[in-house]
Amino acid sequence: MNKIHITTLGCPKNTVDSDHLGNMFRAEGFEQVQESGDADILLVNTCGFVKDAKEESIEEILGLAEGKGGKKLLVFGCLAKRYGDELVKEIPEIDGIWGVAEEPQILEYCRALPGKRTKTVLKKDKAESGGNLSYAYLKIAEGCDKKCTFCVIPAIRGPFRSTPHEEVLKEAQELVSKGVRELILVAQDITNYGKEKGEYDLVSLLKDIAAISGDFSIRLLYLYPTAITDDLLNLIASEEKIQKYLDIPLQHSEDRVLRLMGRRGTRKEYLKLLKNIRRRVPAIALRTTFIVGFPTETESEFNGMMDFIEEVKFDRLGAFIYSKEEGTPSAKLKGQAPEKVKLRRLDEIMKSQALISLEKNRELVGKRYKAIVDEIEGEVAFARLYSHAPEIDGVVIIEDIAGLRAGDVVTVDITDAYDYDLKGRPVSGVRPD
Repeated sequence: MNKIHITTLGCPKNTVDSDHLGNMFRAEGFEQVQESGDADILLVNTCGFVKDAKEESIEEILGLAEGKGGKKLLVFGCLAKRYGDELVKEIPEIDGIWGVAEEPQILEYCRALPGKRTKTVLKKDKAESGGNLSYAYLKIAEGCDKKCTFCVIPAIRGPFRSTPHEEVLKEAQELVSKGVRELILVAQDITNYGKEKGEYDLVSLLKDIAAISGDFSIRLLYLYPTAITDDLLNLIASEEKIQKYLDIPLQHSEDRVLRLMGRRGTRKEYLKLLKNIRRRVPAIALRTTFIVGFPTETESEFNGMMDFIEEVKFDRLGAFIYSKEEGTPSAKLKGQAPEKVKLRRLDEIMKSQALISLEKNRELVGKRYKAIVDEIEGEVAFARLYSHAPEIDGVVIIEDIAGLRAGDVVTVDITDAYDYDLKGRPVSGVRPD
């Protein structure tokens, strides 16, 4: 048994974990294959954050179990840590189960399986970056110290722990040397980086990553709103390698609900923060997420959040139905909203954002931007502007793709706009700055 296939579910942090595990396996002589049918060992990196994510993970495991034959089915990650005993009991086809940060144990188990393997030195090639050189995730910390009453992450992944900056910089250098065009920094809260250790903080880390020689950019995901400093904003504004894009999950806008959620900050403070960000970094693209249907959320408070969204006009916005997660303080609250109320509120918030997004996209038509190509499918290329994060935001659709490859950075004229996506045309003979 020497061929592995890894299915990754959930957030970009899981993607990083799977990539690292794949590197470990290949270094031990295992072959990583793209199709599950070609593998001897099926690995599933699960997500257990909310109900929908748990259901998706279980469906994936069941699907692989149904046709696994003589293959090994191994499950790990967040869902496996929370519900390991139940999963093994309900899905006896699972051959092994591990939680978070147990990659060495998984590798040790697989080493003992029969099969001829030849240890090799990994080449620094496309395979190590997931087959796409346009971007790679760089996880800079693990766990979380926040006390959000709806969240199970601290229980699953433990307290916040910054990855030593020497390790982060080494990985960043390796990714850039392979030709990765965009490094995406992720953690539960990247603004907390280094604070448990002392002086070396996120600003210090960003300066050192930006100092690496090479043609690449840096994108920041998941910043806690009240921890965003003027020093950080000044660096984002002045450093060309840092994309003018921030993902700041607010979760709600109304003070009483924020307090019940265990979130820091108030509506007034959030508005002040967002205005300050736009003043200091005028070209910034702002992304956020909100939770609808939190226990006891009134219709008035939901409408207040709708008004907040209309006032701010976020460039990107995601919304999620509140998920009652066992073991969290909010699960014990009275006043749990009916599912139909949650669904109606989700529909309203996303319809509102679709109109805002369309309005903002139409303002881009006729303008010229740099775009990075993520994927080529047939005669169509899918690219992104600085205001698009991969996998979560829209894309620029390019139909004139002569000579384009994934990872290319091209100059495009925006020719059409949709709710979330754009259409663009490469500018012949014009290279991006």
